[in-house]
Amino acid sequence: MIAALFVNLLRLLLLPVSALRWAFAAPRGGYVVLEIDGRVVDLQPPRVRLGLWWRPGKKAPLSVERVRELGKHLMKDPRPAGLLLRMRSVHAGPAVLASLRDALLEIRAGGKDIVAYLPRGADTAMLLLASAARAVVVGPETLVSPLGFAVEGRYVRRALEQVGVEPEVFAKGMYKNAGEVLVRDTMSTEQREQVGALLDARLGDLIAALAQGRRVDRETAARWIDEAPYGAEQAVARGIIDAVAYEDELEHMLASGLLPGTTAPRRAEASASGSAGVGALAAGRDERARFVAAGRYLSARRGLSLRPMLPRPILGVVEVHGAIVSRARFRGASLASEERLVASLRAARQNPRIRGVILHIDSPGGSALASDRIHHEVTRLAEVKPVVACMSNVAASGGYYVAAAAHAIIAQPQTITGSIGVVSARFALGPLLDRLGVSTDVVKRGARADLFSPSRRLDAGERAVMERELDAIYATFLRVVARGRRRPVEEIEPLAQGRVYSGAEAQARGLVDMLGGFERALHELRQMIGPKATAIEPVIVRASRYIPPPPLLPAPVPTLLELVGLRGVAGEVALAIHCEGERVLAYCAEATELD
Repeated sequence: MIAALFVNLLRLLLLPVSALRWAFAAPRGGYVVLEIDGRVVDLQPPRVRLGLWWRPGKKAPLSVERVRELGKHLMKDPRPAGLLLRMRSVHAGPAVLASLRDALLEIRAGGKDIVAYLPRGADTAMLLLASAARAVVVGPETLVSPLGFAVEGRYVRRALEQVGVEPEVFAKGMYKNAGEVLVRDTMSTEQREQVGALLDARLGDLIAALAQGRRVDRETAARWIDEAPYGAEQAVARGIIDAVAYEDELEHMLASGLLPGTTAPRRAEASASGSAGVGALAAGRDERARFVAAGRYLSARRGLSLRPMLPRPILGVVEVHGAIVSRARFRGASLASEERLVASLRAARQNPRIRGVILHIDSPGGSALASDRIHHEVTRLAEVKPVVACMSNVAASGGYYVAAAAHAIIAQPQTITGSIGVVSARFALGPLLDRLGVSTDVVKRGARADLFSPSRRLDAGERAVMERELDAIYATFLRVVARGRRRPVEEIEPLAQGRVYSGAEAQARGLVDMLGGFERALHELRQMIGPKATAIEPVIVRASRYIPPPPLLPAPVPTLLELVGLRGVAGEVALAIHCEGERVLAYCAEATELD
């Protein structure tokens, strides 16, 4: 309270300066420039930590939450003409891309112009995002490559055989694919079927976005994808983009009304390079559009707001990001640690200011034990407060297990979800040890005292025990989903079998309640709380007690596997390090997505 009082007094003293800054934050008729270069996430990450200052080139990712805030200010401000997207690269999952595109479409629907400038050309993800703009401009001598989506599986059975490692994989569910890369040479029929369905969904969304954004029919948009890539000028001729220009030429084009849809008269002349007549601008060459950076614009808008003096109710956001593990053994991978999540969920349950909770999930799953304990805490939380699960790019297997306890589940149409199944794997190193000249001699008391020894394979009786254990875990998973979905187990079991679905498919099968992103989850949570919740803002909930971070330890094996194109195997190795001896509820993409 004292800190808020001090800040508010300071802002009141500086109010005349802030008002002037606000008045000149955006030039009349100009554009607010949003830079997109790198990773994009759903939620605004915590404030820049001290460690980021001494790491050169390290910057916080752009968040959809920040773009939505920018859009709300823009739509209320009559001075700027609109938003200029300057996109150099985009690294985001399909659900985050969909949420960001939705946020841009809302800005356009609110009456603001959007122009996308891609100085380095456009790949599939960038063009999908740019399709929300009124006009799309790329840099000269670049490629426009809406190639679609492809998945490549890397299978290492023969490689393991050559070095003398014998994998043993146990899986419940015909579609549970997490161990395929270890024991097969090619993709199974079931895996090919579910991957094909996911790619069909993503391709359909891409075609629909291009058709809507570029105002063509779906057949034309599909043909653009099949015949890609294109040079910049060829892409203009086909109507995929609107113009080709250097950055200084873009300023003249915006000021002179040369882009499609502008009110200023279009010039008939065309330059030798075909860049929409920019080279022929003699009379209007000195005209330049005026720009202001999005960060500066937002800072000026925020400068007039005062901090609340008294504690206000909030909506808690608990992030389940990365592979689910009981305890992180070291840093270096994105992990959802049970220890930290349980502490955060308990803090959300006990804090009277938190009126409801959004469980934001971007996880392929992981440890069955950790998933069950996190689910238990979500269940306890849901007994006293409304809980909405918001699924981002992936919320499969253990990620879906955790979500099942929520009162409502929301996913984007492109979210990967489901994978209701369980898998376990072990490696027998006997042949490798023999080749190295290492012999093993065992003295034991208890017929199965060396059950988990890596020096030998399991016998038939031991395999039966493992199968029985996985049957029990699978049955528990089915009961958890059936209870959360308020349906009998007999209806859930046909939808399980380890199969993954797109968010749209999952909704059609009743595994997801509604389609949408974080904003939709906020709306639903506020509806559950009541009419007075419309002004309550979300806040990320952290553990209420200090939990020391794990040691920073490099993971050379997963890194090496990623370098040689075995990203799916690398993910399994990293998960195995953190879930040693535990059964796993995990979806493994087993592939590299190519845009």
